[in-house]
Amino acid sequence: MTEPSSLRPHGPGRRSLLRAALLLAAVTPLAACVAPEDDLAKQAREGNGKNYISGDSSVQEYPLDKRGERIELSSTTFDGEKVDTAAWTGRVVVMNFWYAACPPCRIEAPDMAALSREFADNVDFLGVNVRDEKAAAEAFESTFKIPYPSIKDNDGEIQLAMTKYVPLQAVPTTLVIDKQGRVAARILGVAEKPTLKALIVSRIAEQA
Repeated sequence: MTEPSSLRPHGPGRRSLLRAALLLAAVTPLAACVAPEDDLAKQAREGNGKNYISGDSSVQEYPLDKRGERIELSSTTFDGEKVDTAAWTGRVVVMNFWYAACPPCRIEAPDMAALSREFADNVDFLGVNVRDEKAAAEAFESTFKIPYPSIKDNDGEIQLAMTKYVPLQAVPTTLVIDKQGRVAARILGVAEKPTLKALIVSRIAEQA
């Protein structure tokens, strides 16, 4: 039987197209079985040496009835001041995980400083430095005029205790903690000023 001309290969180009089509048909069913990779997991797997995993500024808010237990931790700031979450009751708290050489941390630092001043009467800001020694941390705070303290977490103890909200190496991460000491919202990556401000205002408006 003579093959219809419309289905007959014509030259190398035609054969290449047919091979590509066969390969695509073979690969497509396999690809459909593979779940999309989480962005943070992908960055962790790459291991490209940048020493941080940058989020996409995604925001997750936790409804009142879905918030976990109050955060319980105590530590010391770089200046030797004791920090205890027991003192947070009745106050909104913004907790920011950072370190000096982290590019996204440097991007958001001016807004963090500005918001901490704007809400000084209602909100406590606290940094959690995951890498630096005192000199590097203080240089960063001086450069960006950060008015609030940071606690040192070089050993990762605080991050490890809060991995439910702060993926390891996901820096910066910002938590907004409600008046009962529970995590009410989380921002992975750069905390955009309007977004963080809106989260703060919402938490202030909540009843304790």
